[in-house]
Amino acid sequence: MKNPPKKPDILNVEAVARSRLFTIEAVDLAFSNGERRVYERMKPSGREAVMIVPIVDNQLILIQEYAVGLENYELGFPKGLIDPGESIFEAAERELKEEVGFGAEKLETLGKLTMAPSYFSSKMNIVVAEALYEEKLEGDEPEPLIVRRWPLDNLLALLEEPDFCEARNVSALFLVREWLVKQGRLSY
Repeated sequence: MKNPPKKPDILNVEAVARSRLFTIEAVDLAFSNGERRVYERMKPSGREAVMIVPIVDNQLILIQEYAVGLENYELGFPKGLIDPGESIFEAAERELKEEVGFGAEKLETLGKLTMAPSYFSSKMNIVVAEALYEEKLEGDEPEPLIVRRWPLDNLLALLEEPDFCEARNVSALFLVREWLVKQGRLSY
């Protein structure tokens, strides 16, 4: 395996647009071969997020919530930002209670994903939650989320659901599938 090339030098970073939630930066880069380019990216926030794959009674728990980017309700796993000072598991527990009304006695990290890394620095920690118990916390959603259950023995049929198509959710589905196979709880 060859060593990766030398990273480009960052010559300048400048905010070119701002909204209430986002700052877009222009990043002036000099590559080791002499080429120069200006790329645009969302300003890194330094905060990570968590996506929880809850399992209870041999079923996944999913939520359906409005996604304004698609102007549609999307089916997926509960997720949210990790608050400052909060661990991955504390954030997973909080989001699980806020979005589906359950806490978890068992949490395990399955992996960490990025999304469109040419434009975003965000990282999503995928956590499986088991040994669930009922406990609800008030969340920040504008309307109650629709909670749906999906049988573990029919996992891949989720891919046929037209509203289950967000890449991080699909990736989390495959991560949990591999985790369940390794545990001998599911076979291919």
